[in-house]
Amino acid sequence: MAKRIIPALGLSVWAALASAQELLAPDPDIEATIQNQFDAFLDRDVGEAWQYASPNIQSLFGTPENFGRMVESGYPMVWSPGQVEFIDLQTLSGRIVQRVEVIDQAGTAHYLGYQMVQTENGWRINGVQILRGPQVGA
Repeated sequence: MAKRIIPALGLSVWAALASAQELLAPDPDIEATIQNQFDAFLDRDVGEAWQYASPNIQSLFGTPENFGRMVESGYPMVWSPGQVEFIDLQTLSGRIVQRVEVIDQAGTAHYLGYQMVQTENGWRINGVQILRGPQVGA
């Protein structure tokens, strides 16, 4: 009996997570915000990149310089991207997340989830999470 309960519980948890996720139509404004920040980092214009961070992120890091150091050391694929592709836009537990594939300068693929928030100044980036890449198998 316990062997049947565990898979059923796993299926119900998966169903709950799936129901909390909804794919949305692509949003050119969200994509432009993220792309503009990538472009600013490529130009090493940390002040410009800072403008695309949410008020929450700006409060957390305090200065563009602190923010830039964090991105350079913690997100090198964002600091120096090679190629950027927008995968999909979704809601996850009420949060809007744009998934992005970034190919770094060495040719390695990275998958990122950009949490976005709407502000009076447009869409802003409220956090970035490194995601697991798609599993490739035989």
